[in-house]
Amino acid sequence: MDVQELKLKLDQANYIYDDTLITILYVALKLGRPLLIEGAAGVGKTEIAKVMASALDRELVRLQCYEGLDESKALYEWNYQKQLLAIQVNRETADKDSLTDSLFRDEYLLERPLLKSIRSEKPVVLLIDEIDKADEEFEAFLLELLSDMQVSIPEIGTVKATSVPFVVLTSNRARPLSEALRRRCAYLYIEYPDMEKELAILRAKLPHVDDRLCAQVALAVQKLRSNEAILKKPSIAETLDWAAALDALGVRELTPDVLRQTAGFILKNSEDIAAMDTDEGGSCGCTHCGGHHHG
Repeated sequence: MDVQELKLKLDQANYIYDDTLITILYVALKLGRPLLIEGAAGVGKTEIAKVMASALDRELVRLQCYEGLDESKALYEWNYQKQLLAIQVNRETADKDSLTDSLFRDEYLLERPLLKSIRSEKPVVLLIDEIDKADEEFEAFLLELLSDMQVSIPEIGTVKATSVPFVVLTSNRARPLSEALRRRCAYLYIEYPDMEKELAILRAKLPHVDDRLCAQVALAVQKLRSNEAILKKPSIAETLDWAAALDALGVRELTPDVLRQTAGFILKNSEDIAAMDTDEGGSCGCTHCGGHHHG
């Protein structure tokens, strides 16, 4: 796949991109390098992995990271129930060593996302989502996979990749990531879209929504994100949800009353909704207020 073909695939998916993003995606894919994407929650990091899976016609294998995540949930686990059943069935056998060895064959191995992704016959897109939420020990464990495309299983040995996945790691920067991890990855930082890009996303994803309403929504979201009193900034997905909700209600004009009535689609906690109403910076961007505060 060349750059133009990748652009065409992203166009077909109605994905809005710039030259920097295309260049990094193409080179990471071409060189087989993992891609680390950082940015605030809701800027569209995970969406890149989904779009690449679609563009490459590959399965998306997702590992959601969290504190305490370990190898048994990320890499593999033995099917203990099946092993115990095999022991009971064969407990009369004289060759105990042979029985023990037989318990660690493929038929007893439960693949988790990491192992599944490298043992797949067809290359996949592996999404390691929110790596910053996992412990540093787990991050260190990942290094073998990211650098050598292989993993070590004590009972089996080294498992080398049958196919090389396109690996996307995302981080909300909840904690610093190690230099060792960063060195192994291509890097992309994503910010919230500006007004022009947000409007382009709305038009691409919701072509049936009135264009004037899309413009008002995009402007309102930009103003909400710039409001320092609002802690959970609206994500791109929430922008799309809000525009779709307004369209479903038959709204053609974003007025202060409509903003208040539908705020739950764009702001996700009571404090932020209150901040929208009370903070001097909380202008909505609608056509009736001139960008000023609504009381």
